[in-house]
Amino acid sequence: MAYTVKVDVSPVYELLGSFLVHIVRKWTNNIDMGPEWSDTINSRLNETTRAAFAEAASWPFEDYDVLYAWAVERGEHHQIEDYLNFLQNASSEVLCDRVSPYIPEMTAEKALVIRDNYVPLLQIWYDVYFKEIESLYVPLLEEDAAEKLALLDKMDPESLIDYASGGLIVSDELPIEQVILLPIIHLRPINTYCFYNNMLLIQYPVDLPLEDENEAPNYLLRLTRALAAPERLRMLRYVANEPKSLPEMQQFLNESEETLMYHLRLLRVAGLLRVHLGTHDQEKFCFRPDGISELQIFLETYIQI
Repeated sequence: MAYTVKVDVSPVYELLGSFLVHIVRKWTNNIDMGPEWSDTINSRLNETTRAAFAEAASWPFEDYDVLYAWAVERGEHHQIEDYLNFLQNASSEVLCDRVSPYIPEMTAEKALVIRDNYVPLLQIWYDVYFKEIESLYVPLLEEDAAEKLALLDKMDPESLIDYASGGLIVSDELPIEQVILLPIIHLRPINTYCFYNNMLLIQYPVDLPLEDENEAPNYLLRLTRALAAPERLRMLRYVANEPKSLPEMQQFLNESEETLMYHLRLLRVAGLLRVHLGTHDQEKFCFRPDGISELQIFLETYIQI
């Protein structure tokens, strides 16, 4: 099924992404901001808020699929407080109708529970953290989204997704009608994606500008770090000619799943792997030649030759 690509940008997505990372702590060891960022914010919270956030960590992870779907269908509610006010005052039927095209099994009762659980916490998160960085991050997100928007008519959908995400490959054989690309800063350097009914949501990372131009940029460091281990070079050689599944790689390379995932993560964030997305969270991996081309460009730019 052929699909269309939409580039969407909103501070609402960044609010959700930062809140998710802090609450779930699923990726803090793999993102540039690290667990120290989350610990620092935690130290600023009062005991009541810390307890509420800790309780939220036990709620279903699938709740975030609903929160993101509401953000996709935010309509004219572009600003965070306007968006949160809309959710807070909407009826359960309206909340359900907004996401039912993407999550057909959604019920009004469940939508109401998710709204009542999360909107107060998102408001607290905005007040104690996000409000102070919003004016810095939003222009960077809008600038990157504008670049991707300019490429919509110049690149085919699959190539644009590959370029924006640094390696995600979305086949037109997947049962989706639309792919929405969202730039995000808090999750850098990882991509996240979520399949909905007829839609795929992809968050791709945006780097912060360097404070010191003499420092090597993070995207160059990711590449050099990824290529610095013989095990990862062997992995690239194995997937050079055709996509391989995780079990195939594990069998050939004789690595534990934990070790293999660690190496794959470093190669992915460096843009050296293409990840072919499949249904039911099935992924296959192959070498991404553009990663080597980017290494040369980034290295020459940094050392100024």
